[in-house]
Formats: sequence, C-alpha cells, structure tokens
Amino acid sequence: MLSLPIASSSSISFSSQPRFPIFKSSFNGAKIQHISTIRVPPQTASFRNPSSSVVMMAKREEEMNEIRAKTTEEINEEVVDLKGELLMLRLQKSARNEFKSSEFRRMRKRIARMLTIKREREIEEGINKRLSRKLDRKWKKSIVVRPPPSLKKLQEEEAAAEAEKSA
Repeated sequence: MLSLPIASSSSISFSSQPRFPIFKSSFNGAKIQHISTIRVPPQTASFRNPSSSVVMMAKREEEMNEIRAKTTEEINEEVVDLKGELLMLRLQKSARNEFKSSEFRRMRKRIARMLTIKREREIEEGINKRLSRKLDRKWKKSIVVRPPPSLKKLQEEEAAAEAEKSA
C-alpha cells in the first residue's frame, strides 16, 4: 500500500491492487515507419493552365473596352437590366427551377465592371466620393422598375404560343 503525506496531519493511501481488471494485450499501438511524399510535376501543380489565364485576361480586357465604348446612360440602362436578370435568377433559385449557378457570378462581375467604369468617368470629371454617392442615390431613386429583357422575351414567346393555339 502507498501512502502520501499531505500538508495536514492526515495521509492518503492507495492500494497497489486496481479496482477494475486490466486486460493485457500484445498490441502496443501503430507505428508509422516512413511516409513517402508524392511530388507533383510542375505542369499539373496549378489547377489552371497558364495559357488559359492569359485568354481569360484578354477576354476581360476586351469586355472592359466594350463597356468603355458605351455612354454613361447606356451603362446605367444595362446595369438596371442586369440587376433585373439577377433578380430573375434569384427567383428561379427560390422556386427550385433549373438555372445556371455560374450566371450569378458572371452578372455580378459584369455589373461591378460597369460601375467601376462609371466611377472612373466621375473621377475624370472631378466628382468626389461624397457627391458621387449623392448622385448614385438620385439615380437609384429615378429608376423605373421594368421587367428584365429575359422576362420580356419569355412573355413574347408565351404570347406567340397562345396566338398559334387560338388561330
């Protein structure tokens, strides 16, 4: 029996016999001898091919030049249309209809590019940030809600189909 003296005059004692039976096993644990490292060739190390990123950048530059060619009013109109399309995508998603999820990102990025170019033009004109926000609020309030182009096209197709049925 073991006994340990404590600061007080009493002592705690432990018996050498365990209360629960201990089962003996020959298994001492898993030993890992050597971990080999797998080396990936440099060509497959990146997920994108370097030439494809160059192509993507060229497309982006081409799109930016296309947007820069438009007037500010045209950019505003297209931003409104794209935001309407984004709303339609959200509605399709909530209704669990089929849709391309990649369209969300594509539209948001296109809207951001357009707004960036719009802001670049404001900076060239000398419009500061505070005035820009004020003008932006006025512009947003002046927007007349209208159906996006895809919904107009869908409505025209439905009207044409009904005209064919009735004729």
